[in-house]
Amino acid sequence: MELTGKTMKQLMLLVTFGVLLLVGVQRLDVVIGALGFGWGIVSPLLIGAALAFVLNVPMSFLERKLFPRSSGRKGKRRLPPALARAVSLLLTFALLVVVALLLVLVIVPQLGESMSSLGLAIAATAGRAMEWAQEQFAAYPEIAYGLEELKIDWQGLARAVWDFLTRGVGSVVTSTISVTRQIISAVSTGFIAMIFAVYLLLQKEKLGQQCRRALYALLPQKAADQTVRICRLSHRVFASFITGQCVEAVILGGMFFVAMTLLRMPYALLVGCLISVTALIPIVGAFIGCIVGAFLLLMVSPVQALIFVALFLVLQQVEGNLIYPHVVGSSVGLPSIWVLAAVSVGGSLMGVAGMLVFIPLTSVLYALFREFVYLRLKEKNLRID
Repeated sequence: MELTGKTMKQLMLLVTFGVLLLVGVQRLDVVIGALGFGWGIVSPLLIGAALAFVLNVPMSFLERKLFPRSSGRKGKRRLPPALARAVSLLLTFALLVVVALLLVLVIVPQLGESMSSLGLAIAATAGRAMEWAQEQFAAYPEIAYGLEELKIDWQGLARAVWDFLTRGVGSVVTSTISVTRQIISAVSTGFIAMIFAVYLLLQKEKLGQQCRRALYALLPQKAADQTVRICRLSHRVFASFITGQCVEAVILGGMFFVAMTLLRMPYALLVGCLISVTALIPIVGAFIGCIVGAFLLLMVSPVQALIFVALFLVLQQVEGNLIYPHVVGSSVGLPSIWVLAAVSVGGSLMGVAGMLVFIPLTSVLYALFREFVYLRLKEKNLRID
């Protein structure tokens, strides 16, 4: 092999990578600590970017509908572009606040009523337990005699409780300080993420243009074109997935509300809202709403709780086999079988976050692989029907 300048450069890069990999394996604790430190620095920015991506969907919709361009994509708007963008962003935040307030106004009063019913049920159960104990003591005097003969070292018990409390004060103070620090860190992270998200949304065209310039400056033109195409495909697929997931959640919550109203079951609106919120988690989110709804109805009537569980099983089959794969699957251009596979794999690897990420990610990979297969078949002059 001829040692040209290019070959020497590649060899040097390979040797450097090998040395760094060996040092990283030997000092794995330092590497993990450095990664954790770096994540703590960039996490507010990544959270802000994710938040901006989600908020961009309703903001872009409002901007297109309320401030349409006069003609063509480059046409002028009725308002200056910066003002139209700012108004659309403010309306998006206002819409989110209104939805959150409606959910709170619906859920909190009925949840308080359910907790009150639960307290009454527990009090009634405790009263029945006391009556049963009194009946047992009256029917079996030896139980009461055995309790009277039972000797308890009350002084030793008091000393043990006092020692536990004195030792626990330090840990309680330490835990309180730790929790307070975590709360302050979470609040500051959320504030920075929100500010960064607002900046990204207001300057998204300018930032996109800067990123494209840097990409074409650093990469060959063919690689830069391919990267831009993949980024546009990923953006379109992820945005479509968010829209489809929200539509599916609203449909499922509406189905439960209508069915429970027709069956004259209590808490129809509350359960419908809860299932709409939890259904944002793909496939398994509705089961969380089922558990909460069954618990609320159990406080009213065990029979209605059983009817609700049966209703959930029926609607879940309809939703899981018909609505979800077609609504979400069609929104991301992914066949139904691959939607279910992506949810299973993503949930196994990363939990709820994996479910939310793997469906659009699988759709992007599916589209790229399909394009690659068609290109290879065309190169081989093959047509497979």
